[in-house]
Amino acid sequence: MYAEKAVVRVHGDLKVQTRFYPHPHSSSTIILVNGSLATSAAFAQALRFLCPLFNVVLFDQPYSGASRVHNRSQAMLGKEDEALILLDLIEHFRADQVMSFSWGGVSTLLALAQRPARIRRAVISSFSPVLNAPMMDYLKRGQEYMAACDRHQIATLVNETIGKHLSPLFKRCNFRHVSTLEVHEYAQMLHHIRQVLSLDTDRYMQCVGNVDVPLLFLNGELDEYTTPTDALYFADLAKRSEYVTIRNTGHFLEMEHQTAWEDVRQAVERFLLAADRVTGLRKAS
Repeated sequence: MYAEKAVVRVHGDLKVQTRFYPHPHSSSTIILVNGSLATSAAFAQALRFLCPLFNVVLFDQPYSGASRVHNRSQAMLGKEDEALILLDLIEHFRADQVMSFSWGGVSTLLALAQRPARIRRAVISSFSPVLNAPMMDYLKRGQEYMAACDRHQIATLVNETIGKHLSPLFKRCNFRHVSTLEVHEYAQMLHHIRQVLSLDTDRYMQCVGNVDVPLLFLNGELDEYTTPTDALYFADLAKRSEYVTIRNTGHFLEMEHQTAWEDVRQAVERFLLAADRVTGLRKAS
């Protein structure tokens, strides 16, 4: 797939490497927000069903992936900073839809709470407002291993917990990626974990009540860490929200097997294309 690459200045002096996949016949642009320890490469499977429908924007956070070489500063970024980065990118690319994965949901919801005028809909995948027992164990063990910069333990932890339902091929790729990150990337992830563990859930989740666009929450049936049941706690805050459980699938959803990919594709297409159908009906009337 053809992509236009660019380095975009965001949030003051920070720079992010972006990839823009143009669609010749779509006026809608979706921006994807990856999770902790991930780069934009993690959205390879999502690109397969999004690129035939929309313009798609991928980006790496300033401290990771292709963006890291463009930023000399080693300052730690909080989720609030990442929300401001996302808002800048939404304006730059004139994006009207957003899709996040895992802990990328925090910065995405914080950004949406600012009610960016361009955004019409958002998909929040593999995320919940509850730090349940398995997630707390994962975060605390991750905190210990990252503080020690134990690359093997960090990568093994990811594959044995949230990545347990990945195929052997994806587990090998995941292990290679996670175990070869820069020291600063581990430090950044450790900062995020400490931030999440120290925050009162109400403080960063009450913002959802200020989100005024429709939200689709996608969670895997087998995901012990961000369960479909826990995601439903958003229902009282997010009045315009829908919830879809992807059967026989864990945390990594469309990356885990072909049936999961098809189920995620159908759910995302139905939800995101609904905005276009509503707009078309209004124009016709």
